[in-house]
Amino acid sequence: MTAPAQPAAVVLLSGGMDSATTLMLARDQGFRCHTLSIDYGQRHRAELDAAAALAAEYACDHRLVAMDLRAIGGSALTADIPVPEHEPGNQHIPVTYVPARNTVLLALALGLAESLGASDLFIGVTAVDYSGYPDCRPAFIASFEELAGLATRAGTEGGQFRVHTPLINLSKADIIRTGQRLGLDYRHTISCYQADAQGRACGRCDACALRRQGFADAGVADQTRYQQLASA
Repeated sequence: MTAPAQPAAVVLLSGGMDSATTLMLARDQGFRCHTLSIDYGQRHRAELDAAAALAAEYACDHRLVAMDLRAIGGSALTADIPVPEHEPGNQHIPVTYVPARNTVLLALALGLAESLGASDLFIGVTAVDYSGYPDCRPAFIASFEELAGLATRAGTEGGQFRVHTPLINLSKADIIRTGQRLGLDYRHTISCYQADAQGRACGRCDACALRRQGFADAGVADQTRYQQLASA
């Protein structure tokens, strides 16, 4: 008897710990994963190598799309703006926010999903331990799902796209515990906003602080490679 075909899903894979955990969860749910990474001119370009390596390790059909958001600017990740150090309790949207990034990324994932005949998209946004970006909130995801139904041929012909956000209510510690349960080696992920060409983290930016605290809260040794430790 022939086994039923696995449903296809498009997983946005940045190479960071959240997107890597999301990939593991999509696989665990039985999806055949097509991973999509975006080279948008980010200063932490080493994450793209990490994403490609993760996709290869888990035998995913991996795509890389290049689009230069440096032409828009407005972010410390795409413009000549210093990446700030972590400020505990800061309630402002930081300059590491990239204008409309998740809107653009999900639009590209939606296009790939429609071309593949897939209805499921996965993105590793979280609204618990995060930097306060507006495009990580549940309301944004719900609105994008509605847009997907209106903006696509598949949607107008009765198809329904689902945007899965399995991390949306998880803390960083919970994310790490989940990834560990699924066998993910976080040493192969890059979260730092200004990682060097070798993928070593700065240890000072918001992403590094959230990642380091997550490992501490989870009671898991942080094996992230840091620049200052490598040069000591």
